[in-house]
Amino acid sequence: MWPATRYPDGVRFELQAECPVTGARAGLLHTGHGVVETPVFMPVGTQGTVKGLTPRHLEDELDAKIILSNTYHLFLRPGHETVRSLGGLHSFMQWPRAILTDSGGFQVFSLSSLRKISEEGVLFQSHIDGDTHIFTPQSTVDVQLALGSDIMMVLDECIGYPAEYGEAKASTARSVRWARAAFAHCRERLGDTRPDHALFPIVQGGMYADLRRECARGLIELDAPGYAVGGLSVGEPRELSLEMIEATAPLLPRDRPRYVMGVGMPDELAEYVARGVDMMDCALPSRNARNGYLFTSQGRVIIKHSQYRTDESPVDPECGCYTCRGFSRAYLRHLFLAGEILYSTLATIHNLRRYFDIMRQIRQAILLGAFSRYLESGRSTSAQAR
Repeated sequence: MWPATRYPDGVRFELQAECPVTGARAGLLHTGHGVVETPVFMPVGTQGTVKGLTPRHLEDELDAKIILSNTYHLFLRPGHETVRSLGGLHSFMQWPRAILTDSGGFQVFSLSSLRKISEEGVLFQSHIDGDTHIFTPQSTVDVQLALGSDIMMVLDECIGYPAEYGEAKASTARSVRWARAAFAHCRERLGDTRPDHALFPIVQGGMYADLRRECARGLIELDAPGYAVGGLSVGEPRELSLEMIEATAPLLPRDRPRYVMGVGMPDELAEYVARGVDMMDCALPSRNARNGYLFTSQGRVIIKHSQYRTDESPVDPECGCYTCRGFSRAYLRHLFLAGEILYSTLATIHNLRRYFDIMRQIRQAILLGAFSRYLESGRSTSAQAR
């Protein structure tokens, strides 16, 4: 067992309010690099950068309190020992606020053409140069400690969709064993001193509710400072993703943050929060921005469309981001079609601001006791749009 008292001054979660109808929560996630208000959406900075943005954009314009980086990618390039020698990831990328790093399990699943799984870990082939490497529960902890992230993730096995029940059951049991090995190794590395690095286990189980519940019960024994739900957004329908969260979240400790990995679209954010989720991440806002797909309070804008060629209005008249304050849809369309780098910056600022605005609205509704009304209003609007 990992004692809860181990984290009194390190990474800890403070629950502030809870919706009595849905179970949506508002809280404060305390880290060594600042306090994060939850529920929170975390921008994805896979290789130590959120594509298209500088740290100043993230801090000053968007007021992001936490971002996500990727163990798999940083392990391969430039290498975790290089990052350690340069002062850790915060110093390396000049980011003063909190960082969460995932373990690389999903990237091994999605990027590697060679993947051999054993009880010890996973042998995989680099998508960059074809070299083979091994990730173990212990080595991924070591890599993340070298990176110096505030929140680390255990190595887990992410399976595809659909998956046979027997495959999912064996994979889930292996993920629990890996989590136990990772926690034992982390405790050995950190000793009994207050850790600045929190380790989260990941609930797996494919799309089988009983396996999700079994996995959650096994991981609760670790008494971790937070828990993640993984293995979603692998091709399953959104309704099935929500079902898996509904089967899992109520079993996780009420006083620990709950992180669902790799979700979702703007109209889905409130649905995840309504199921007790505190933390989310997704590459969609930045990736879609670069591809000309902009999220607005009135729906999507596909900026390449000819209807915007002479459109002097901002992307979203209700948005107060730097992009909407200063630039027209016509100008953004011009930049996109011309392949100008500035387009990606302006579009990413806007899309992330849209996500952050939604999360702020959700948090405020929870604090005011009005989340259930907010949720129903959003559902009605989405239904009308369809």
